Amino acid sequence: MELKDNQAALILEVDEDGGVSVNVASGDPDGPAGAICQAIAVKLMQDEDFQAEIMNMIEVDDGDQEA
Repeated sequence: MELKDNQAALILEVDEDGGVSVNVASGDPDGPAGAICQAIAVKLMQDEDFQAEIMNMIEVDDGDQEA
């Protein structure tokens, strides 16, 4: 997928041990979309409370989720 200058994406990779790496792809790394993705990536990797919040969101049992 080729990104436009006003687009950016987080690329998450989970290894066999459950470790997560975060990369940012952007058509313009210095533009607003790239900067936002970079800020989210930094927060995801450095903010333990944010990490716990994300993990709690994905650990919800399927039966407990509402459509």
